[in-house]
Amino acid sequence: MSAEATILLRRISDGDRDAAKELLPLVYADLRDRASLYFRNQPADHTLQPTALVHEAYLKLIDSQDAKWNDRTHFCAVAATAMRQILIDHARRRKLARDARESQATMMNAPSGDWTVDLLDLDGALNRLATLDERHARIVELRFFGSLTIEQTARAMEVSDSTIEKEWRKIRAWLIREMAGERAE
Repeated sequence: MSAEATILLRRISDGDRDAAKELLPLVYADLRDRASLYFRNQPADHTLQPTALVHEAYLKLIDSQDAKWNDRTHFCAVAATAMRQILIDHARRRKLARDARESQATMMNAPSGDWTVDLLDLDGALNRLATLDERHARIVELRFFGSLTIEQTARAMEVSDSTIEKEWRKIRAWLIREMAGERAE
């Protein structure tokens, strides 16, 4: 079987696309065993499974234009490297996607819509603001979480529009500075 695989690998290296179909049954079990080793300590719900890993690695290796295989062992060694690369790329994509989902889930538009804040950063800043000025904290709550306009906030707080407008400019500047400091820490 090893000699047959070596002959097929050389035919593939010489550009014979049909040889790839003949090779898969000869190396599949070995590649599947290698892939299973990678998944031994992974959770059962891992989104990439050994079979998919083998197929992706096999296609990557067979489609390589400059591949020159010495023998079956060389092919399996390079396949192991290809599987590792696929797993690392998969993990990076999942991490980026997870980070993006988590980030998106905690982002909130400012009332004016011209800036975005992290909900958790806003909550921390709002708690600090409440210790400094309860009224300003209430304005932030009404503007962010109640989605009230300046006019609606003024009515809810029973003050003039110009008072809320002036206070909002000051509060907004404070929030931006405060939340920028949290991200810097």
